[in-house]
Amino acid sequence: MSHEFQLTHDIELEATPEQVWDAIATGPGIDSWFMGRNEVEPGVGGAGRMEMPGFTATSTVTAWEPGRRFAYKGTPAEDGTFMAFEYLIEAREGSATALRLVHSGILGDDWEEQYDALKKGNPLYLRTLALYLRHFPGRTAVPVAAFGPPQPDQDTAWTAVTAALGLSKDPQEGDPVTFTIDGRTVTGVVDTAVDQGFLGIRTDDALLRFVGGGGMLMTGHHVFADVDQATAESTWTTWLAGAMA
Repeated sequence: MSHEFQLTHDIELEATPEQVWDAIATGPGIDSWFMGRNEVEPGVGGAGRMEMPGFTATSTVTAWEPGRRFAYKGTPAEDGTFMAFEYLIEAREGSATALRLVHSGILGDDWEEQYDALKKGNPLYLRTLALYLRHFPGRTAVPVAAFGPPQPDQDTAWTAVTAALGLSKDPQEGDPVTFTIDGRTVTGVVDTAVDQGFLGIRTDDALLRFVGGGGMLMTGHHVFADVDQATAESTWTTWLAGAMA
């Protein structure tokens, strides 16, 4: 049985309303903190598109008020399920901005599990948005999505990846990170760590995100450098396979 839902999240950002607008309402901006490769056609009725390996989602812009309000609705699936997003922007004193996200729609038969995932996941994406605007203002990223091989359980997957990153099984925000990928040594700091489902690492030129559950882990990285997306995704796929071997 389907189920209607609505979630509301508020966050204060160290950025101007114009910077926030560019981050939430343009393809390159969304690439820098959300999921996949994105395109947004400006204006009400404009087409939206988000692509990840093996998955494409389309949407339609339903509100377009630059610097104030942006909303879009995903194309409904055959069973009528869909998701809609509304962003409300309000300037604060100085260069700060208050952002409200209203995430609504209709979920499918396993709606309770989906709802729980959205309730936990939305604040993590907004945290990545805040880190993007704080540490990489005026820049845009190349999104890098790669998938590791399935593991017997989440503990196995998490333990393997954190070890390959030079971290303990229970990393904490602020922990230093040093690891090697494709012959390069990468250093950074843990910026987010949630149970065994989400790990964020900030480097000089990237926001690295490891996301997963049920024995699966994938990357949702944002690389603020001149890299080829396909090559980077292949490199990270190889790295994940090696970490979990």
